[in-house]
Amino acid sequence: MRKLLALLAALCLLAAVPGTASAADPAAKKVIKIGVTQSVDSMNPFLAVRLVTGSIQRLIYGFLTVPDSKTLQPSPDLAESWTTSPDGLTWTFKIREAKWSDGQPITAADAAWTFNKMMTDDGAKTGNGPAVENFESVTANGQELTIKLKAPQASMLDNPVPIMPKHVWEKVPNIAEYDAEVYPAVGSGPYVAVEHKKDQFVRLEANPDYWRGRPKVDELQVIFYDNPAASIVGLKKGDIDLIGRLNPPDFESLKGDENIVQWNTQGRRATYLQINHGATTSDNKPIGDGHPALTDPKVRTALHYAIDKQKLVDEVQGGLAKPADGSIVPPLYKDFFWEASGDQKISFDPAKANQILDEAGYKKGADGIRTMPDGSRKLQFRFSIHTDTPIEDKLSEYLTGWLKEVGIQLTTKRLDSSKFTEETGTTALFDIAISGWSVNPDPEEVLATHLCSRRPTASGQGGGTESFYCDPTYESLYKEQQKELDRGKRAEIIKKMEERLYTDAPVIALYYPNDLEGYRKDRIASITPIPEDKGLLYGGSGYWPFYTVEAVTKDGETAESGGLGGGAITGIAAVVVVALIGGFLVLRRRQGAADERE
Repeated sequence: MRKLLALLAALCLLAAVPGTASAADPAAKKVIKIGVTQSVDSMNPFLAVRLVTGSIQRLIYGFLTVPDSKTLQPSPDLAESWTTSPDGLTWTFKIREAKWSDGQPITAADAAWTFNKMMTDDGAKTGNGPAVENFESVTANGQELTIKLKAPQASMLDNPVPIMPKHVWEKVPNIAEYDAEVYPAVGSGPYVAVEHKKDQFVRLEANPDYWRGRPKVDELQVIFYDNPAASIVGLKKGDIDLIGRLNPPDFESLKGDENIVQWNTQGRRATYLQINHGATTSDNKPIGDGHPALTDPKVRTALHYAIDKQKLVDEVQGGLAKPADGSIVPPLYKDFFWEASGDQKISFDPAKANQILDEAGYKKGADGIRTMPDGSRKLQFRFSIHTDTPIEDKLSEYLTGWLKEVGIQLTTKRLDSSKFTEETGTTALFDIAISGWSVNPDPEEVLATHLCSRRPTASGQGGGTESFYCDPTYESLYKEQQKELDRGKRAEIIKKMEERLYTDAPVIALYYPNDLEGYRKDRIASITPIPEDKGLLYGGSGYWPFYTVEAVTKDGETAESGGLGGGAITGIAAVVVVALIGGFLVLRRRQGAADERE
């Protein structure tokens, strides 16, 4: 007992650890603290798929190009210029003269090694595999990188792959099992990762050698919270300075606080249902335990008619979203956005849903639940959501009620973030799941999550699927848009792909959530969204907001303390204290939201 009390006392002293500077400390760093409700899945960029990790990667590593802060069109990053051959099959990039954060020069060999590793190692394809599927070869000569393609590829300048330092990563024996927890991490972005405590925080320091110039703050801290409510408390108390990806109730709770700016703008996400329509592996072997009725397109169409999307927007999202009548690409990207109309549009119509199921032979029993045409199974589906996410519980309540009206029983299945990702992306142990994706300015990546090649291998490696979809029509359209270099013509092909997903329904888009954020104006002096005209802050399509962010100062000193700060340290200590009093120590994974993926 004495040992336990001594340990508790030591934990209580964490807030006074040397190096945790107070606000009165004149040597305090300029620190900005970002709250998030999703934990990092992996600090290894080859493996990571979550939004929070992708956002952090953009701060640590350089890419060939980045979205322009005003137009979102591709602009120079590590590649300062490029040319393409007349046939569109050969791209040559000039890599800028710059340094890795350990002082080594950045060369084209780094980019060549990164791409070749992904082309030859299934484990390295997990995060961004489709980005290199069309690459025939990648070679380097000094600062010149040459990529030869199998076919023209219109999205070449929107490549989502961070370039890794060859001299560090070529020593890794097994990419698929490497957690990359070595600090300081060697990168080429505006910040350097110097510390990561799993499910607690990531700490980044300004990179003084960044080619564009040192950021305006000394340190960024990304601090993880179990749930949005806790993060809102943290923002109001001043434990964090900014929180993004808020649910409407949490966003509304910020009203009336004179120190907090509410940020509400059009988002870059679509929220949708993922349907297990008969999942298979990349070698076409059945996988998982999805309900056989969902392999019938008529059942999936009936599900679609049974959902009142406007009510979901009004009552689940508090009006802070737009109903999705087609596209999985949000209306933020006007060139690629597609919406169904006329007879093709599926509106809320329970009578129509019942009619479709009746005519397809799914008869209702005495209990009101339909059965398969052969009588073998009832239409009883699981609905997979994340634990500790009230907004998903509310969504589940509405869907359960509506589907009951058409003879389908829905049972909610709550999973932690890690298990949810596994079951809906690798093992296919689900029927229907809530999901979503943050779409880049070029939508090819989200479209690629529905390709045959994104299904996992038999051993569970690779993949990155969002639907286990494998459809010849969709595949053909994907290849066609890759080759079309005329932006307008390509957009029309992409809209046909979205139409195919809409009509075949391996996913059913529900709504496009607004980007809801909040930040403390007594801590953040200025921050530039992306795009600069009322764009996003946290979770945007580039590093621009946190490269440009400035901390509030007073008399030439920062208004915020350095280190993790008393509030954050105390919060972490409290979690450990509670666990110890209970007689065990559990490192809980933070729960992802419905739109957890990048």
